[in-house]
Amino acid sequence: MDFGLVLQTDPPAGQVISLMKRAERGGFRYGWTFDSAVLWQEPFVIYSQILANTDRLIVGPMVTNPGTRTWEVTASTFATLNDMFGNRTVCGIGRGDSAMRVAGRTPNTLARISEAMKVIRALASGEEADLGGTTIRFPWIGPDAGLPVWMAAYGPKALKMAGEEADGFILQLADPYLTESMVKAVRDAAAAAGRDPSSVTICVAAPAYLTEDDSPAALAHAREQCRWFGGMVGNHVADLVAKYGEHSDLVPEALTEYIKAREGYDYSHHGRADNPDTAFVPDDIVDRFCVIGTAQQHIAKLKELKRLGVDQFALYAMHDAREGVIDGYGATVIPALS
Repeated sequence: MDFGLVLQTDPPAGQVISLMKRAERGGFRYGWTFDSAVLWQEPFVIYSQILANTDRLIVGPMVTNPGTRTWEVTASTFATLNDMFGNRTVCGIGRGDSAMRVAGRTPNTLARISEAMKVIRALASGEEADLGGTTIRFPWIGPDAGLPVWMAAYGPKALKMAGEEADGFILQLADPYLTESMVKAVRDAAAAAGRDPSSVTICVAAPAYLTEDDSPAALAHAREQCRWFGGMVGNHVADLVAKYGEHSDLVPEALTEYIKAREGYDYSHHGRADNPDTAFVPDDIVDRFCVIGTAQQHIAKLKELKRLGVDQFALYAMHDAREGVIDGYGATVIPALS
C-alpha cells in the first residue's frame, strides 16, 4: 500500500513544503493538496517548490476541477512540472465543491469532467486534443510525457464513469463497508468497458489521528480534531440526496443517513478542525469515515482496506498533530503496510 499526505495550501507556503519533505523522509510517496483558489494559495506554484525540494514525491491536487482553469492551461501546468521534474505529478479531478461554490458557481457536471479528463490527459501526454472544434497539441512536450488522471466519486453515475474512464479512483472516506461497495462498482464498470479492473488505482483519502492509547479522553480529542471531515463529505452527500432522494437503492443509507441534522455550511471553515458547522456529525461517522486511535488500530483498519483493494491511503492532516501523524506513520504504520 502506498501512502499520501493531504494538506491545505495555507500560508506560509514554506510550511507546506517542509511538511511534504518530512513526509517523504517518512516513506510517503504522494503529496496532495486542496485546490480552491479563493480559500487557499495557488497549489501549482507550491508544487514546483515541493518537487524541487524532494526526490521522489509525486504531487497533485485532491482535487482540481474543470471549471476554474481552462483545460489546456491545466494540462500545460502539469506537463511543465513533469518536464522539469520527471513525470512526478498526478491529476486528481472532481466536481469542484468548494472551488466553484465559493466563487458563486455551480459544481461541474459529470459530462464536463469526462470531457476535461480526456483533453487534459491527452495534452499532458503529448497527444492532440479537440478544444471545441480546434485541435491542438503542445509542440514543446517530450516523448516520455504522461499524466495519470484520478477521479473523485461517490454517486453511482460518477463511480461508473471512474471505472470506465479514469486511471484512478479517489474515495474520500475510510469506511470499509462503503469502500467495498464503491470499489466493486468502479471495478465492475471497468470490466464492463473492456478495461482491466486492476489498472484503476484505488485511493482512499481520510483524516488520520494517532493517539497514545485508546482511552475515552484520547479518542474524544481525536474525534473533535477530525469531525470536520464528516461535514466536508456531507456536502457531497447532500447533493446525492437532492439528486436521488433520501431513500434510494442507488445510494446506500450508510452514507446518507447522518446528514439529516445538517443545517448549513460556511466554506470559510472548510476542512478545518474548528469548523462550527459540523456539530451534526456523530461520533460513529467520525470513527467510520476517519482513521483514529493507536498505531495498531490504524494498522488493523488499513490492512482491512488493503484487503478490499485499496492501493493508497492518503491521510488528511488538518488537525493539531500534523508532525506527529507524519512521524508516527513513518515509524510504525507505513512499515507494517509496505
